[in-house]
Amino acid sequence: MELNEQIEALKQDVENLQKNCAKDKLTMIVFSGDLDKIIAAFILATGAASMGTEVSMFFTFWGSAALRASHKKAKGKKLIEKMFGIMLPKGFKHLKLSNMNMAGMGTQMIKNIMKKKKIPSLQEMLIIAEELGVQISICEMSMDLMGMKNEEMIDYKHLRYCGVATFLKDASESKSTLFI
Repeated sequence: MELNEQIEALKQDVENLQKNCAKDKLTMIVFSGDLDKIIAAFILATGAASMGTEVSMFFTFWGSAALRASHKKAKGKKLIEKMFGIMLPKGFKHLKLSNMNMAGMGTQMIKNIMKKKKIPSLQEMLIIAEELGVQISICEMSMDLMGMKNEEMIDYKHLRYCGVATFLKDASESKSTLFI
């Protein structure tokens, strides 16, 4: 093999490696709808995005319900879908702590401490995430399973509805994948 052929083969090898190399990307599965876990997910997402890392958050099951907008309603729901709508939290304000909730007192204490220590609220973190270009994906299967409709979800510039294949593609390109 001539030198030029070897160089071309090496160039092709490098190009293939670059295509298959993980990006500076963080992918998260946000499964939980608990206030403390959603806060942690957004702190990680906005922290990574502020450092230049591409971030993709995939909300599924109980995490999906956390992204319902409190002021929106969906029409045409069947009885079971309406029941899920009543039982699931609607908006960040209605999320509860996973531990030490104490009939809502623990949740209120955490929110007050965050405010006192000038830690952004969950709603403020969502705005920061949007400004930083954090991608939020909502699992269509979870939405269908729990009777949620697109028109009742939050308004967010980088929002998409997708399935597990989209998440798996994102995760395969990422240096880190977290489950929250």
